[in-house]
Amino acid sequence: MTGAPRIQFEQVWKKFARGELHDSLRDLVPAAVRRLAGRGPAQDELSGEEFWAVRDVSFEVRPGEALGILGPNGAGKSTILKLLTRILVPTRGRCAITGRAGALIEVAAGFHPDLTGRENVFLQGAILGMKRSEIKTRFDEIVSFAEIEAFIDTPVKRYSNGMNARLGFAIAAHISPDVLVIDEVLSVGDLRFQQKAFDRIQEMCTSGIPVVLVSHQLERIASLCTHALLLERGRIAKRGTPTECIEAYLESSRNSESAASHTSALTFDALSLESELPVRSGERAQFRLSGDVGPGSDAASRDFSLRVRALSTGRLVFSASASDCGASLPARGPFEMDVELQFNVAPGVYSLELAVWDAETRRDIVAGPGVTVQVEAGALTFSGTSHLLPRARVVTASSTAAGGSR
Repeated sequence: MTGAPRIQFEQVWKKFARGELHDSLRDLVPAAVRRLAGRGPAQDELSGEEFWAVRDVSFEVRPGEALGILGPNGAGKSTILKLLTRILVPTRGRCAITGRAGALIEVAAGFHPDLTGRENVFLQGAILGMKRSEIKTRFDEIVSFAEIEAFIDTPVKRYSNGMNARLGFAIAAHISPDVLVIDEVLSVGDLRFQQKAFDRIQEMCTSGIPVVLVSHQLERIASLCTHALLLERGRIAKRGTPTECIEAYLESSRNSESAASHTSALTFDALSLESELPVRSGERAQFRLSGDVGPGSDAASRDFSLRVRALSTGRLVFSASASDCGASLPARGPFEMDVELQFNVAPGVYSLELAVWDAETRRDIVAGPGVTVQVEAGALTFSGTSHLLPRARVVTASSTAAGGSR
């Protein structure tokens, strides 16, 4: 990538207060006196009611780069976007954007309900920094993209939520920004419009515009972004490729679920890949798992779930219980088990995960270990996520061969 960074985030910290700081004059006056006397908390310190939402975060995004930010709820993702778009100011550090920023954040938030769609296009465009002549030039394109031509002169308070979201996205996606900041807007509208919105953002990304994307849709981060950050409690827990950060995110989620889940008579000690890497698409790979069955178990509590997940998207591509695989664990004591899977999947990186499974309630009891598998192109040739081993035969055919008959 070339060019100076257009998005800069340098050692940024941001703190917030829990609840109301001062909800009465009785609370406000002593606090003001303490600050004047120099006895209140300094800017870079925390009082008892405060917490750090973002802690010492730094990154740069250059032209042609797209940064994906992922993490659990409350990790600080949206706070970072609000700092970038100057909705918030940092407590410490510096954040800056060079050029006009296009912010796809709460895309219909600026609409006036009593104004028509046409009037709101001009209002929202002005809020986003577009000149009137620029809005007029792109008006037809915006309305056509939103697919609301028949309702453009109707007050938006009569629009459905989907119509509002489509129009808001269409405006924000047609301002030709120098920098693009996106926060969870790829789920607007129905499935067809979601794909249309994704294609538009992908087009903007590939045009060389620097992009920062926050999304819980891991497949979007995997397909749009050049690099990624994993946030945990306001700090950067992982920095790397989208696949590396998605893998760390899923691993962290498994560990959190395991720590918070119930105890079980069945426990796992280890899961390992016995075959050599990489596995070629269509080949079989062998795994070995070990564990222990404690006292008080029954057949239902001795079942477990085996899952294969695509790390590039976080999506589950296969799941089966031990009983589905024809395996049964001993009633008690340590055990080892070999598992063989045929990877009829597209090239990519996958994780094999284990979880203690309650067959009666059909829910996980305890999360288990995981292992990563790299799959390369093999003898199977196909498009999509998995190979369905198709078979086809001609059952009827014209009696006239190609080239005509005599």
